[in-house]
Amino acid sequence: MAERSQSDFKAFQKRIEQELLTHRVIVNNEYCKWFEKADLTLEEVRYFVAQFSVFSNLFLVAQLKKTINAVDLDEMHAAKEILANEIGVIFRPPTRESEISRSKRAADAENEGDPDLVNTEGTVDGGTFKFKAAHFEWLLLIGERLGLTFQDMGRRSHGSEEPLFFCDELERLYGNENFSIGAGASFAVENWAAAGFWKQLIAGLKTFKETTIQDLPLGFFTWHDKVEGQHATHTQKELEDLYFGPHEFNEDQFIISGKEMLDGVAAFWDGLNTHRLAHTR
Repeated sequence: MAERSQSDFKAFQKRIEQELLTHRVIVNNEYCKWFEKADLTLEEVRYFVAQFSVFSNLFLVAQLKKTINAVDLDEMHAAKEILANEIGVIFRPPTRESEISRSKRAADAENEGDPDLVNTEGTVDGGTFKFKAAHFEWLLLIGERLGLTFQDMGRRSHGSEEPLFFCDELERLYGNENFSIGAGASFAVENWAAAGFWKQLIAGLKTFKETTIQDLPLGFFTWHDKVEGQHATHTQKELEDLYFGPHEFNEDQFIISGKEMLDGVAAFWDGLNTHRLAHTR
């Protein structure tokens, strides 16, 4: 494998900026732009949450494949961190913060697992498992207020064509055993998630909560927004570590995979946008 230089890395970064970070789902998400400002109806929010629950639940399959196909033990550990947290293992923060958190939670241990209270960073190693800390269960709490049940959420049979395509692309690309393909998809997903769509969703849901369902829990969305805000600051170092790392790396495969992954993300939002336009009042 040819040794890579800083000038090579800068040229690669330029490609990423021009070919990936300009993708329309990052810079111009029409559905999320509408959602942020919309006077949302119960039916619109119910449909959105049901489709989002399909993506959220089926993401576990892609994350498991990413764990299985890890290129080394460090990558496997990183993938397990996400997988375990998704299913309900609470992040254990650094020692000093952990002591503070324990004292805070001691008075209200029954609520541990509430997305408004649990940690957004740390490690699942030594963390506590709580059924109610599973991300899908946070969505179920929202669904319950909207009139949705467990039988209405999270399964392939509940998804429309576009969300299912997105989930399948996550499996194919994000969970790929080829290091460069999986890395490109991961990078693309990370940058999409950090581009601000969580804040747009929260803004729309807060307005809906104020006008329609005052006790609607938004912790699933606010927790993920906090997490992605932290991840965004790490992406540059992660990219450099990836590029100069010990594993065989193919720039073209990385870029192509990233583009295809973002096309899959866009399909998810396009499907939601098509549905809402077809049901415009």
